[in-house]
Amino acid sequence: MPGSWQFWAALSALFSALVALWGKLGVEGMDTRLVMAIRTSVVLVLAWGLWGLTGAQGLGEVSAKSWRYLTLSGVATGLAWLCYYHALKLGDAALVAPVDKLSVVLVIALAMIFLGERPTAWQLAGGGLIFAGVLLMAWPRPG
Repeated sequence: MPGSWQFWAALSALFSALVALWGKLGVEGMDTRLVMAIRTSVVLVLAWGLWGLTGAQGLGEVSAKSWRYLTLSGVATGLAWLCYYHALKLGDAALVAPVDKLSVVLVIALAMIFLGERPTAWQLAGGGLIFAGVLLMAWPRPG
């Protein structure tokens, strides 16, 4: 169902998996800051190109609040990518990617605190399972 959020979220998960796979292949022998600069340049060209093709909304229509939060989001994205590629350089993609998905658990907690969202029991249980899965998949065990 291309009109549903689930469809687009599933595509996002697929592309995120490819980020880890291709990122691990691309980061070998590279400075992670250069890796981030290259990736950011590609994303920048893609983003402006897609916006230019549609031209759905003009830049003058963006509120000051949106500029502020989108700028902060961009800074967080850049820092996340820098850390992600450094982690990929140091560790296995199959270990780095699950730890990165702790962001789901953090989003649940931060959305509760700052956005007043109230997750259902099922959502909290799912977050708990993600947390447990990360611990099982990525943290070393003794012996």
